[in-house]
Formats: sequence, structure tokens, C-alpha cells
Amino acid sequence: MEIKTPTLLVDKVRCLKNIDRMVNKANASNATLRPHFKTHFSGEIGNWFKSKGVNSCTVSSVSMAQYFADHGWEDITIAFPYNLLEASEINELAKKVELNILIESEESLDHAKSHVTNPIGYFIKIDIGTHRTGIDPRNEQLIDKLVNKASEKHIFKGFLAHAGHTYGSTDYESVKWIYDKSVKDLVHLKETFEGVLSYGDTPSCSLVEDLSAFDELRPGNFVFYDWMQHYIGSCSAEDIAVCLACPVVAVHKNRNEVVVYGGGVHLSKDMIIEQDIMGKDRTCYGKMVRLENGGWNTEILGHVDRLSQEHGIIKLAENALAHVKVGDVIGILPVHSCLTADLQGFYLSTDGEKIEKMLKN
Repeated sequence: MEIKTPTLLVDKVRCLKNIDRMVNKANASNATLRPHFKTHFSGEIGNWFKSKGVNSCTVSSVSMAQYFADHGWEDITIAFPYNLLEASEINELAKKVELNILIESEESLDHAKSHVTNPIGYFIKIDIGTHRTGIDPRNEQLIDKLVNKASEKHIFKGFLAHAGHTYGSTDYESVKWIYDKSVKDLVHLKETFEGVLSYGDTPSCSLVEDLSAFDELRPGNFVFYDWMQHYIGSCSAEDIAVCLACPVVAVHKNRNEVVVYGGGVHLSKDMIIEQDIMGKDRTCYGKMVRLENGGWNTEILGHVDRLSQEHGIIKLAENALAHVKVGDVIGILPVHSCLTADLQGFYLSTDGEKIEKMLKN
């Protein structure tokens, strides 16, 4: 397929290696791998997981659960707080698949019990430090109430947590500290109330060797990885399995910059703060690489310095700039592959095949 506009390339071989690595780690830890599919939301890529023996998945919305149910997934957890306004859709889906929802209040559970009449499981969402959603693990009075509200059709499954604050880490030690504290908080709840412990974030699950404290692991980003994960230390540049192909539309040699068709609506505006060769902080929205042989070379040629809606401005070294001209197509390793993937209408494999994905309404 000829590339004329920003197109997200996917390297299937790298994806399968990433899946293999996480499946093996889960097996070694005697844990179930329930990967989060919000990273790729593709029925075809979901099949790559099935080929490795993965039978359950995590999603972030009711519509995504419906999509993967339509693609043959029968054991699905919606890892987003129960939305009262979608009760009828949840009830209909619970008729077809084994479905789990997230609960963090009595109000939500009471509503689910009166509006979702088909059998459904629920996890109690625990806040282990991200401070986004979830119950403080010390609030055992509320937790006890939610556990004891279980019924024959509304089944308490256990406790679910996401250590999203590991994404702010820059080394193994800080990730491990967050992981150890999460283990302490969650294992105490299991000892007190029983149930399954479901835990997931890519930095922890990639960097911590022994994950046996948990019954279920839910990382998602690992299938693609990205430059942020490389920055944290979760992966090598060779593990990153997606690259945004972008046409070059302008070259400014006086500024050592090229402009590409590939802006915030293609990459997202997620960024990291890194240091340049002078030790000064700079903003990075992605790393430029050379496309070759249907894929890309992992040698870094420059960084995305600025973004507007459609434009990406890349700073290059002078020797690299000499080899770029208007009309070329270059590659960008995204800072956050989940958001970059979310913005695409489809993927293009490095074998030239179009890979369909879920399109949002």
C-alpha cells in the first residue's frame, strides 16, 4: 500500500515476541494474563493473543466490550467504573459473555443489582496511588459493604487495581517501590475478604520479574510499547512494534528542522521531558527513524520538537538533515502508542497488509 498520509505501521513479529514474553512471565508467576485491549482495539491483533493461548481480555468501555464479544471473546472485564446510563447495554452483553464490571460505590452496585438482571461479576476498584478512581484500600468499612452485597447473579470476583503512576517513573527502583506498596495493600484485602487480585500496568509487569502476588495481570501497552516505555526502561527500542509513517512537506536547513504531515491529531500530544546533549531539558513528542524494507531502522535521527494539529516539527542533527528531502516518508516512534493507535482508522503491517480496528462513534 502506497503511503500518502500519516499511517501507523505495525510489526507483527515484534508484537508476537512481546506477547510471548508477557505470556511466559504470567505463566511463571502462576497468574492469568487478561491483557488490556484498549492499546490496539483490533479483532485481528486480538487473534494474535488467542494464538498464544490467551482466552480473556480487558477493555475500557461497553462499546469495546461489544466489539470484542463480536470477535469471539467470551470472558471480558470492563476496566472502567460502572456507567449507570449504559445498564441496558451491559445487561444485554452479560447475556452473551462472561462479563465483569468495576464497582467503587454502594450507589453503583445497588443500581447494577436492580438493572442488570443477567449474571455478572464485579471487581471492587482499589486506588493504589494513581488517585483517579477507586476506593482507598484502608476504607474497609465500605469494602465490606460492597463484598456483602453480592448475590447469586451479582458475583463478587475480587479486587482490581491499576498502578498508572508507574508511568511517571524513570527507573526500575521507583517502579518496584510502587509495585511493592501495591502488593502490600492488595494482599491484605485478599487475606481479609478473599477474592481474586487483578493488577496491571505495563511498567510493573515488564520490569518486575516475580508477579506471583497477583492472580491476574492486565497490562496492555506491552503489545506495542512506545518511547515512553523505553524511557522508563520497560523495553528496548527494538521492542517497539509501531511506527507512524509521515510524509515530509518542508525542510528548513537553517533551523535543522523538517516539517511532516503528522501532528497532534495523529500522534497525540503526550510527551516526555528529556535532556539534550548539553544537559538542558527539552520536550519530545516522538523519535524520528528511517523507514526501510517495509519496516523501520531503530537508529534515532531526531526528535519531534513541536506539534500543531496537522504539523509535526522534527529537530535533526545536521548530518541526518542532509539525507531528508520534501516528498520523503519518514517514521516516528510515538511517545504513547495507545493514544497514537486510538487516532488511526486502521493499521498497516510491515508486510503491507491492512489491519482493521474498532472505529469509535
